[in-house]
Amino acid sequence: MKTKSDIGLIGLAVMGENLILNMANKGFTVTAYNRSTDKVSHFINGRAKGLTIRGADSLEALVDSLAVPRKVMLMVKAGAAVDAVIEQLIPLLDEGDIIIDGGNTYFPDTNRRVAWLREKGIHFIGTGVSGGEEGALTGPSIMPGGAVEAWPEVKPIFQCIAAKVEGDFPCCDWVGEDGAGHFVKMVHNGIEYGDMQLICEAYQLMKQYVGLTADEIHQVFAEWNKGDLDSYLMEISRDIMAFKDTDGTPLVENILDTAGQKGTGKWTCVAALELGVPLTLIGEAVFARCLSAQKDERVAAAKIISGPESTFDGDRQAFIEDLRQAVFAAKIVSYAQGYVLMREAAKEHGWHLNYGGIAMMWRGGCIIRSAFLGNIKEAFDKQPGLANLMLDSYFSEKLQAAQAGWRRVAAAALMNGIAAPTINSALSYFDGYRSERLPANLLQAQRDYFGAHTYERLDKKRGEYFHTNWTGRGGDTASTTYDV
Repeated sequence: MKTKSDIGLIGLAVMGENLILNMANKGFTVTAYNRSTDKVSHFINGRAKGLTIRGADSLEALVDSLAVPRKVMLMVKAGAAVDAVIEQLIPLLDEGDIIIDGGNTYFPDTNRRVAWLREKGIHFIGTGVSGGEEGALTGPSIMPGGAVEAWPEVKPIFQCIAAKVEGDFPCCDWVGEDGAGHFVKMVHNGIEYGDMQLICEAYQLMKQYVGLTADEIHQVFAEWNKGDLDSYLMEISRDIMAFKDTDGTPLVENILDTAGQKGTGKWTCVAALELGVPLTLIGEAVFARCLSAQKDERVAAAKIISGPESTFDGDRQAFIEDLRQAVFAAKIVSYAQGYVLMREAAKEHGWHLNYGGIAMMWRGGCIIRSAFLGNIKEAFDKQPGLANLMLDSYFSEKLQAAQAGWRRVAAAALMNGIAAPTINSALSYFDGYRSERLPANLLQAQRDYFGAHTYERLDKKRGEYFHTNWTGRGGDTASTTYDV
């Protein structure tokens, strides 16, 4: 073991422990610290025994054990706990040392911490880490941003422990300034919400409408995972459908239908609202979880409010193919919306994001990893300034091919009273985006009528605003015009 450790890590929960083991397995020497020091002893004498991992019983001991420039990674609960640990570390660190926050932190907090620590001569990196327990141990996707001066110091460690794709390409690269890394991880998690909800809606339609058993749905997911929908989430959904409870029944059918969430999906939607980006699919995925949590109300409502009886008398295989196309088309929309959100955030914050590179960081290790991300990388390689993924030739052709089946599925869900919010909202966005003219002209007239908010005219240049005295009593005074 080296005299000084390459890096120290604070926080021995699931992700922290497994990242330390990953680093040690790749040849790095790591110091582990946890506020509860008995956890450190248990780890050092258990999973870490015999590896290049040393324990520290205090923050002072942790810092003293590190090679210069010192690199300290925090894997603690986002929010006040991160600030508290940073406050304790500041007096122990020297100029040029590095603090890394690897938790699911809201990106404005990372913006603030980068500026705060820069004043003290300490470099701060906010990095998204995705892949769960298995990814942390064997190779996660890592999305670092913050003080770019620190990147050369942490790059060898991060790229070594990250997942690898297409030979030896690491699913880790510098994302951008300030909170860019945590922003990209937040969007990743929002897209994850959408992907999961799409698969759940497909499951519900196959079960409630077509009448497939869990084993039959397992076979469908297994087949889908061989084509365009090849992904980690489809793979685990396939396996879940086949998993049996102790009594031999499908375990999935014995799980209460209320979904939890930790807030990253909500953050993604809030960011979209602040930037004026129509992130409709992810928004519906977040609200679907909220609705699922209202279990008692839904049970009561089911006894009072009725809808149509689900009846299926068509061709099973034909509908399942339509459903596959609908899920894939909606998935394209979700990623297109997510990339628009990243583009607008980059403009707002002055970040320099590599959109194709982000797709490759998500290509392996992370929860949304899929073959589909390679097509996104190719789209941005061809056209770095691409406004919307739906305009790329590959994706526009796929959407065109899927459109008829997608509409049949949306119609079937509506006519049979089966909630499919992400499939349907994605179709509405697709139809709205491809429309040369939307009814917002009437909306602007309404706003001008009741609030003198003004409007632009088709026969005048953009940026010139007009107000009409609709009632003859309003006068010529108009409200201030602004765009959110």
